Amino acid sequence: MEQSDTSPGTLRAVSRWQIVGLSINDVIGSGIYLLPAAAAALLGPASLWAVLLAGFAVSLLVLCYAQAASYFDGPGGGYLYAREAFGPFVGFEVGWMLLLTRIATAAALANGLAEAVTHFWPAADTGWARVSIVAGSLGLLVAINIIGVRAAANAGVLLAIGKLVPLVLFVAIGAFHVDASLAAPAGAPLSVRSLGEAALLLLFAYAGFENLPAAAGEYRNPRRDVPFALLTMIATVTLVYVSVQWVALGTLPGLAGSSTPLAEAASRFSGEGLALLMTVGASISILGTSSNTVLMAPRYLLALAQDGYGPRWLGAIHPRFRTPVTAIVLIGVISLALALSGSFVQLALLSVVSRLCTYLGTAGSVLVLRHRHGDRDGALRLPGGPLIPLAAIALSIGLLASAQVANLIAAAIALVIGAVIYRLRR
Repeated sequence: MEQSDTSPGTLRAVSRWQIVGLSINDVIGSGIYLLPAAAAALLGPASLWAVLLAGFAVSLLVLCYAQAASYFDGPGGGYLYAREAFGPFVGFEVGWMLLLTRIATAAALANGLAEAVTHFWPAADTGWARVSIVAGSLGLLVAINIIGVRAAANAGVLLAIGKLVPLVLFVAIGAFHVDASLAAPAGAPLSVRSLGEAALLLLFAYAGFENLPAAAGEYRNPRRDVPFALLTMIATVTLVYVSVQWVALGTLPGLAGSSTPLAEAASRFSGEGLALLMTVGASISILGTSSNTVLMAPRYLLALAQDGYGPRWLGAIHPRFRTPVTAIVLIGVISLALALSGSFVQLALLSVVSRLCTYLGTAGSVLVLRHRHGDRDGALRLPGGPLIPLAAIALSIGLLASAQVANLIAAAIALVIGAVIYRLRR
């Protein structure tokens, strides 16, 4: 079945390589600047192999999204796939959870940027300085997204390059200073608890890819380009993560105890100039991921509104800019209010379970959609038939079993609220 464009007023302006840049931008965030120490604290030198294995595990989920994306050219991502496979109620609940998580993420990233800037401006995390950074960053990104999706995509690509350059320099220079005895992936026996904590940490370091299809209605050829971008992204990100972990392990004794592992390692083998660049890179990474969040979150709201959930004006497209201006502004205002009040912390409890819910929804939907649309021209065909989606479902259930009770309670409350909203559909 050919999926018609469900947001007819939007402009299909984002090219294949811009989509690749956006996908990398959404996954590589500030976490990579802390991941090496956190992984080393749990697994020691074995963290090198763990980072690589996590990349392969997440590839199972990425392949499911790539296959689902090859069937549709409309917006919504996981919401669209679950709706088409399991009906409007399940689809709405998935879209609702994704929307809440994106809003909480935008608020958290705005606060994280203020904290990152304290390295250069110590007062940036308090008073009017913090308010200015939080409001200024969100306001700038909202304005860019209102102007047009092409401007938003260009900004995302530039920020992706800006966050990759420091990491590439860190690896390229640090590779000549690695102590092989420190980076050797062997060590003391690992506890089951450490392995469980590390699995969650590492797998969610690769998270964010699930948002890329949300804006498919504004991509030039989403059925072809989104799968390409997802596969290119997971290969690139895995290579970057493994390389960074190797250099950090091999150049910084006591890595597990460092609060700024990449900056500290860089200062040891290349001086304060590279260390400063790593700190700047962390700030750019936060801004880049925030840029993608402000781009993608309104597209979930747009897809939901156009399907009858919420006021009709939420799905309106600006006649000049061809963007969902009302949805963009509303997401920006709510994110700003949450960021300044600190109440996003409660919503952040949803992030773990809501991501796993959409992973389950998409992997499960692939099992259904491959029978309905698998014979379409250009549709991606995964090797092994249902094996990859089934493995992705098992992975998601395993991670869900590791979620804390507080996360599960927050998700249950959100789902109940979502069920009430669903009943109010136009």
